[in-house]
Amino acid sequence: MKEHLKICFYDTKPYDREFFDRENKKYNYHILYREEKLNPSTAVIAEGCDAVCAFVNDDIGTETVKQLARLHIPVLAMRCAGYNNVDLKEAFGSIKVFRVPAYSPYSVAEHAMGMLLTLNRKLHKAYIRTRDFNFSLSGLTGIDLHGKTAGIIGTGKIGQCFASICKGFGMKIIAYDPYPNSSLPFPYVTLPELLRASDLISLHCPLTKDNYHIIDEAAVSSMKEGVMFLNTSRGALVDSEALLNGLLQGKIRCAGLDVYEEEADMFYEDKSSHIIQDQILSRFLALPNVLITSHQAFLTEEALSEIAAVTLKNIDDFFAGKPTENEVRYQS
Repeated sequence: MKEHLKICFYDTKPYDREFFDRENKKYNYHILYREEKLNPSTAVIAEGCDAVCAFVNDDIGTETVKQLARLHIPVLAMRCAGYNNVDLKEAFGSIKVFRVPAYSPYSVAEHAMGMLLTLNRKLHKAYIRTRDFNFSLSGLTGIDLHGKTAGIIGTGKIGQCFASICKGFGMKIIAYDPYPNSSLPFPYVTLPELLRASDLISLHCPLTKDNYHIIDEAAVSSMKEGVMFLNTSRGALVDSEALLNGLLQGKIRCAGLDVYEEEADMFYEDKSSHIIQDQILSRFLALPNVLITSHQAFLTEEALSEIAAVTLKNIDDFFAGKPTENEVRYQS
């Protein structure tokens, strides 16, 4: 009986409970919601459970996977698209790993454009000013996006959605992807060409061992003067210090970051009463031309509904012995 099968959810927030409880009416699993992140120390919480569900900032490295295997947990369901935080090699042969490959590419693409518009037209500053009855326009000048070149790194579903939005603004689209899609209506260029030609650079790719710090000091130095930069993918795609230096030197006009390389112990948590020790993050937050959101680009009702639906279906298919295309397999 499904109601006797227990799923331990890690790093859960109120919106997780809302949408998974709604979807779970179809399955009647016994869900244990935990606020703790999954790591080697907290894996023991899942003892007696039949499955584990984790999220983007959980530490599911070698030791955590070993702990789950000792507890005879047969399945790990990631309620996200990324799985770079999972040791697939260690999980191979003992734990099946599933993910949600696409929930709402529109949610992430629209968030990226929202960040761009906010930064370019200083909407966040204008909002604060007018609430103080300050109606001055000084310092709020932006630029037309129309006619500018958007360089998109990664042309999966999210990248394609963002390209479509940019096209709607009258922007020219160029793209870089190690696996080009010839059916898409924009040209592919090399990464150096994209960095040199783009007025806007937006990252829409998964994190792999090959693209770690794809935006490094050399990449920043080769960018066009006054480039606008967005990252709604994974923090480790960017060398944070190199990006910070580019901003301080005026090379980069503005940066919108929904992700950060060292976000794991920060994002999704209320740190307002803490002294932040991360000096680079503190510098980013102090800059007037940087906008940081805490990995919220996915956060729409449609995306949360799809995440819950696909995650629970992945688990259900596993226990029913059905194949699923959402399994993540280790490749040597």
